[in-house]
Amino acid sequence: MIIKILKKSATFEGVNYNSGKISKEKGELMKVANFGILQGLSTVKPSDYIHYLEAVSAKNKRIKYPQLHVMLSCKGREYNKENLVSYAEKWLEGMGYGKQPYLLIHHNDTDNNHIHIVSTRVDREGKKINDSFEKIRAYKVLEKISIDLDKKQNTAQKEIAALLSYRFSTTAQLSMLLETKGYHLGLTKDSVEISKFGKTVYQLSAQELNKLRENRQENKKRQLQLKAIFSKYSQIHSPKPLPIYEKLPGGGNGKTISYGSELSNYLKTTFGIQLLYHFSKDKPPYGYTIIDHADKEVFKGSEVMKLKEMIDLELESNKHSEAITKINDSVTAEASTNLIESPEPFSESETSFIPLDISIDISDDIDDEQILGRNRRRKGMARTNTR
Repeated sequence: MIIKILKKSATFEGVNYNSGKISKEKGELMKVANFGILQGLSTVKPSDYIHYLEAVSAKNKRIKYPQLHVMLSCKGREYNKENLVSYAEKWLEGMGYGKQPYLLIHHNDTDNNHIHIVSTRVDREGKKINDSFEKIRAYKVLEKISIDLDKKQNTAQKEIAALLSYRFSTTAQLSMLLETKGYHLGLTKDSVEISKFGKTVYQLSAQELNKLRENRQENKKRQLQLKAIFSKYSQIHSPKPLPIYEKLPGGGNGKTISYGSELSNYLKTTFGIQLLYHFSKDKPPYGYTIIDHADKEVFKGSEVMKLKEMIDLELESNKHSEAITKINDSVTAEASTNLIESPEPFSESETSFIPLDISIDISDDIDDEQILGRNRRRKGMARTNTR
């Protein structure tokens, strides 16, 4: 990897230079960072970026050459444009330009992949970004990034070795398994190359790959367990796949990058079962792959349960719930019609005209006990009065 700080400039001619490359289809604008409101606009001209950089630089009139123009290059196609962007971001951060407005432009007109960086040496407070021993520091920062990536590469080899312990039946399944951890699988005539950070971190021969595929045997017991899990939780958590969109700089949605569902989220967090939906462009998913991290195995979705069958389980559950609701509603309605209504109270006018036929006998007050005793004697019964 080579880093080169290009010639000083009092203007931001680097923007026009790279814009010319883009217009000739020899360059591609990879990233625009920290340009404030400009990043929310749908159409931005090169002159807009220049005016913005000039406005920031104008806060320090003592800086004669405010433009920072840097080229970061690799040997041949060792790194792709995305990898170079990652390197450039880390380099800018290490040099103190991480919060500065900057542009990253990839060039494809030479034998070596390279990227151009354009920024300003003046920060938003009007202070100059430290440029002491700039060229030496530039290489030291780049070297540190490479060492950090080497450490990550060693970690990656251990991680890949763990992933290769999973049972799978096709190369496509292995590729999907690796992609869940950010790795890319490339096939050559005689070998398999697994890469990350723009570099190959693991290699397999074709014979080794075939041997790994042969280790996978049909696991009926686990398939039945998974089917039981899917059957149960598809009726609780919606299995319907919903699109996940690419996030645009302005906050809007871009193209569909993947699909997910309530069920897939629940299965992953609860059981370590990951569902990867297969789709084409903006069309709904037509199938899925199961990565069973708990049992270290990869299944074709239809080996366990077809996607349509899974979605139908939710529909049947909803119909069942609706039927129960209707029954409960009808029972409640029928019970309410059979309730006995309380009679209305009489009004004062109605009660004043009711004829009463009541005989009232007014006599001396007699104790209840005396009356009961007298009645008993008349019938020849024993006395109960103890007085």
